[in-house]
Parts: sequence; C-alpha cells; structure tokens
Amino acid sequence: MAAVEWPWQYSFPPFFTIQVHQETRTKQIAAWRNLVLDYHRISKQCVLDVREAQRSSLFNNTAIDRKLPQEGIIMILEDLARTGNAESLDKPKHSLTSKIKKSNVQQYPVDKYKYRWHIYWHTLEEWADLVYNWVQSCGMTNNVCTLYEITDGDNSTDEEFHGLDMEVMVKVLQTLEARSKAELFDDNQGVKFF
Repeated sequence: MAAVEWPWQYSFPPFFTIQVHQETRTKQIAAWRNLVLDYHRISKQCVLDVREAQRSSLFNNTAIDRKLPQEGIIMILEDLARTGNAESLDKPKHSLTSKIKKSNVQQYPVDKYKYRWHIYWHTLEEWADLVYNWVQSCGMTNNVCTLYEITDGDNSTDEEFHGLDMEVMVKVLQTLEARSKAELFDDNQGVKFF
C-alpha cells in the first residue's frame, strides 16, 4: 500500500471531535469525506467495518492520542452515502429478491445495524464509465469475459479498477447492465459487453 499523506487536520485534535457549530461541522465532514475516500483509494480497500474502524490509522491518530467516536464515523459514512460514495451493507445486494432466488445468486448476510459499508472512491456510475471506456478501448464490446479478467487480468493492470473488490465490481457491472451496456451471467462470474 502506498503511504497516505495525512492532511493538516489529521494532527489537529478537534478534528476528531464532531463540532457543534453547523458551518464548522460541514467543513469538518467534507474534510473527513475526502480523507476517507483518499485512504480507501490508496489502500484499495472497499469495505469498512465501523466496529473495527477506531483501531485503524484512518480514525485513530496515535501520535496525538485521538480517535473519532463511532457516532462520528457513522455520520461520515452517512454523508458519503448521500454523495454515492458509500453504501451500507444492511440491505440485500440485489434490488429484487425474487431475481436472487431465481438466479441462485449468492446472498450475503444483512447487516441491520449498519456496521459494514462499501466505500466507493468513485461512485458506481463513475466506476461503470471507467470500465466501459476500457472495454471500448480494448475492443471488447460484443465479447464475453470473466470478472477475474477485468479486476486481475493482464489487460487491466494499468487501470484504476485493477484489483477492485469483486462485490463492488459486480455492482459496477450491474450499473452497466441497467444501462443496457452489459449482461452478467454464470452467477455473476461472466459478463458480455454491448
């Protein structure tokens, strides 16, 4: 993992206390939003568990002995969700439960307490654009490939989505599917681009 370049706020103790004044809190949340996205982009981590977050260097600055409280972490995650940069894993992965049963797609446990979140340093729509532009530049339209080829194949090593979490890639491809630019099959292991 590349080194994270911490912003100046990270060494400022009040940054780790959610501010009461609305204007100050808005700026603080925006700074946290950028920090969380940069951290996850650099570390290529897509899942954040609130129960473990306070132990990570992201929310725990041991040099100044400060950590963001769990309520603050959830506040930031909810703000990221509003911008399309995070999604709580407290809901089913697929919008239609009947479709899940019919297609035998692997179901994941529901997190009703909003402990686990997907973090998207690009929104799903932005990821979809990046993947589809790559598909077009490689001449892969009207071709079939595996998700492994997209996330870990030799043709994608220079792409930002190389090494992206498979669950997130499925969501990206479902976004393309909704745009009629792709079709997933084989229990979401294969995809055809249009």
